[in-house]
Order: sequence, then structure tokens, then C-alpha cells
Amino acid sequence: MQFKRLRRRVKKQFKYQQKQVEHLSAVTEKTIERNLFRRFSRLKPVRRFIFGWTLLMVLLIGCLIAQFQQLSTYYQEVRPVPGGIYSEGIIGSISNVNPIYATSDVDRSLSRLVFAGLLTYDVNGKLANNLASKYEVGENGRVYTVTLKRGLTWHDGKPLTSADVVFTYNTIKDPDARSPLLAGWQNIAVTAQSDYVVTFTLPSTLASFPYNLTTGIVPQHILGKVSAANMRSTDFNTLSPVGAGPFKWHGLQVSGNDPSDVEEQVALLPFENYTLGKPKLNEFIMRAYASEERLTQAFKSGQLTAAAGLNQLPKDAPKSAQKHDMLLSAGTYVFFKTTNETLSSVKVRQALVAATQPAQVISGLDFKTRPVTAPLLLGQVAYNKDYAQKTGDVVTAKRLLTEEGWQPGPGGLLLKNGKPLVFSLIATDTPEYRSVSSELRKQWQSIGVRVDVQLVSATDYGTTLASHDYDATLYGVSVGEDPDVYVYWDGSQADVRSNSRLNLSEWNNATANSALEAGRTRLDNQLRAIKYAPFLQAWQQEAPALGLYQPRFLYITRGPLHGLSDHSITNSISRFNGVENWQIRSARVTVE
Repeated sequence: MQFKRLRRRVKKQFKYQQKQVEHLSAVTEKTIERNLFRRFSRLKPVRRFIFGWTLLMVLLIGCLIAQFQQLSTYYQEVRPVPGGIYSEGIIGSISNVNPIYATSDVDRSLSRLVFAGLLTYDVNGKLANNLASKYEVGENGRVYTVTLKRGLTWHDGKPLTSADVVFTYNTIKDPDARSPLLAGWQNIAVTAQSDYVVTFTLPSTLASFPYNLTTGIVPQHILGKVSAANMRSTDFNTLSPVGAGPFKWHGLQVSGNDPSDVEEQVALLPFENYTLGKPKLNEFIMRAYASEERLTQAFKSGQLTAAAGLNQLPKDAPKSAQKHDMLLSAGTYVFFKTTNETLSSVKVRQALVAATQPAQVISGLDFKTRPVTAPLLLGQVAYNKDYAQKTGDVVTAKRLLTEEGWQPGPGGLLLKNGKPLVFSLIATDTPEYRSVSSELRKQWQSIGVRVDVQLVSATDYGTTLASHDYDATLYGVSVGEDPDVYVYWDGSQADVRSNSRLNLSEWNNATANSALEAGRTRLDNQLRAIKYAPFLQAWQQEAPALGLYQPRFLYITRGPLHGLSDHSITNSISRFNGVENWQIRSARVTVE
């Protein structure tokens, strides 16, 4: 009974609420109709007013957005930013990255990236501190005191001290270690005065000695356990080197089964505690190829950021490719072998120099360069224009040959005692040397001299150069920032018993020998210039070689490489001067 009453009450209450909702709905509909729909007709007279204000608001908002974007662009600009993976291709193979052994382009490149020397070269090619904070020269010029920077560490976190410096150079000096740097360090005492100070005591004054301090330092805590006799073959040299340079070794990968297609890849990571600052690249990959063809193919296919060691920009290279022509502190010469029967005559050599038109030779090159007219480079300490070679004088050339007894024969070829004036000129087979040798042959032919040009592979040329098996050779030699060219022109350096035998002309002049020795043992630049003068004069008069031009190192990148400028460098490895600042990425950043 109670349930029925409750049910009726709920039902009655529901009907009441339903009537209220229906009433409210009806009132709402009447209100909307009266206050909205009936007033739409009133908008017609003011529609232009409403449209105008709406359009104005849209324009204002659009202008504000455009202004904001413009101001954002004004206070921002595209700048290089850190990051990215840099991949460089090079020709050759990895054999020994240890700086006391590295000799090939591949080994020296990796050694430069992994190891650090006491001194280095800055982006202008000048000596600068690296691991050293300073160096001082004693009054007699025989004692050099080097102070290390504080807080130096190896890639593995161990401290780098003067003990490592002493260990490095004493290892070089040890004959059992068989370092190619041995000759330059004999009789030099290396002593640690403290954990941060090292002294080098030379047997005699040597003005160019500081340049020797750019050699990378190796860790005693790793290699100190290796005997000198086994130092050259330790795994450290190729599989797990630890240095203090801008990049640390991450890994080596070798691919290819045939020697002609072998490729070696070395991954390097930035060293956070590098003394000149952590590199801005995220990773540096060095890829070594067996041939120029393989390197060219890899560059054109987009596998590489840069290519080193090519002689010219590859055909069909991407449009973004950029050439970096870096003049080397070196000279390209024709070295006349003065012990050769024909070229032993001073007048014959003088005639060949006089008949040469270096400007025409240079015009055939695909890069801009500067002429070389002496054993020293233009602008170098002790260079003297008064001792420059005299070229471009065919009349003088013919007179000199006539005085020497050479007379025109059939076809204009000069003869003496029935023998023709003929000699061979050997060089590496490259587009550059093909052009130069062809032009020289043509110029010398005009005075009755026949030149048999022989262009050979780099491997065969290396053997020929080492044995001095040539009449004359076209070759570039590094001169460097310091004018010490003793190894190229002193008579002792032509002897088969010398360490380098880099006196390619086999020239031996007593006056020049004395001047070379005197000049390299003076620290004052003005005095050095005076001492070197007799050498320069003798070189000009006896013409043991013909100076042509400064060679270049060609470095090709796929796009902009921030931090690299086309400047004069000491050698090909000097392209890495300032590598810690290289950047390949760009982004829009706010200008502060």
C-alpha cells in the first residue's frame, strides 16, 4: 500500500517537472525569435559598417604577425653551429699512427688528429703553443726550456707530464726503436726539471729547433712497458693509440678483400679536455682508399664530406663542391743531377735556366701560385731578390751553349763531339707534372736541347728518387717557415751514407756548405740573412736546379667548411691547423 502511494507521488512529481521544462522551452524559443531572428533584418543597413571593422581587424592582426616575423629575422642570422659527422677520404693505407713513426699521408693525418705536440701551427702557419704554455731560449741558443700547461691529460684520463715528453724523445733517440726522426735528435739531451718543465740541450745552436717540437707526444704509462726493439710493431700504433690531440681513437673498420678495393675507416671522437678546446664536430671519420679512382667515386657518390690528395676537382662533382687551394711553403724545382756527364757543366745548367719562361709554365696550371726563383721562398727570412735566377733570356742561353762548344746539328739539335745534347727528365705522372714537363720540353727544344720526359707512377718514382736514378727530376720540396734548407743543398746530404740523401742535385759547393752551416746556427734574423748570402749567390751562379713555382695542396669539400681558410700551409698535414674549430652545420640564431 505504501509502495503504491510512493509510486503515485514520484509519477506526479515527474509530470510536474516535465510541464516546467516544456514551459521553459517555449519561453526560450519565443525569446530567441524575438531577440535574435527578428533582429537579423536590422543588420542589413549596418552590414558595410560591420564588414569594414572586421576587415580592419584582420589587417591589423596580419600586420602584427608580419612585423613579428620581420623583427624575428632582423635579430637572427644564419651562423655555423657545432655538431655533425665529418668524413674525409684520403689515398693510402694505415700502417703506423704513432707520431715517432708516421711517414705516409694517411698515418701522418691520423697522428695529427690523435696526438698533440708541445708546439703546433696556428691557422696562419705560425708556431703556437699546444701542450706547452711557453718556451724560452738560453743566451747561447743551445738550451730550450719548455713549460707545460697545467692539468693536461691523455685520452684515457691519465695525467700528461714532463715524464711523457722525456720518454717520447728518448725513444726517438734510441737506435733500437728505428724511428725515422732519429737523425734530427742525435746528441740532444732531454731532461725533466719538474713535472711541468723540460729542458732540451743542443750540441750547437740550431735556429730551426723549435719546429722539431711539433712532434706528437706519446704516453709513457702505456708504451713504457714496451721495449724499444718492439716499439715499431706494438698494437698501440694501429689498433688502440692513446694521445692528447683534438680527437680520440674510437675504432677501426676494414672492408674489401682485394688490395685494389680495400677501404679502412677510423672513427674519431672529440676530446673534451683538448688543450686548445673541445672540437665542435661530433665525430671525425677518416676513410683511406686504395686508389684515386676509389676516392673520387666515393666523393661523387656523397659518401664523403671532403677529399684530400686529389690533383684536380673530379668531373661530374656536385655543384656544391668547393676547392681549397692552399699554397705550400715549398718549391717545385727541376733538380739537375750535377754528377751527370751532360749536366755537370755549369754553363749547360745556366743555359737551361736562362731559356726557361716560368710565367708560361705557371699559366698552364689550374691554380694561382707564386714563382720560385731561389732556394728560399719570396718573403722568407734571408731571401734576397738580387740572387734570384735570371730566366726568359734565349739569347744568353744560346751564347752559353756556344761557349761550351755545342753547335747546331741536323734538325737544330745541338751536338758536341758528335754527341747530341740530350737528357731525361723524370716526374710523377699527374696532370700538373704532365703540363709542366711538356712546356719545359718545348721551351728547351727551342735552343736545341732534347729532353726525354718520363712520367711514372708514384710508387716507381719513390724508388727512383731514393736511388737518384735520373738525369734531372721535377719535384716539390718543403721549405717551411724557417729558411734552413741544409738537407737539400749541403754537399754531405748527397752522400749515399746520409740519412735522407735529399740533396737531389748532388751539388757540392764549399762556399755554399759553409754558408748553410753558418746561417742555421744564428738566431738573429738579420745576421742569418748575412750568413746565407754566399749560399744564395753560389746557387744562382752554378744553377744546380731551376726554381718554378710554389705547389698547392688541393682540399675538396662538398659544401662550406667553417673554420678552414685558403692560406699558405707548411705541408699537407697542416690543413688540420685549427681543426678543433671546424664546423659543417648552420642554423638561424638570435643575435645578442
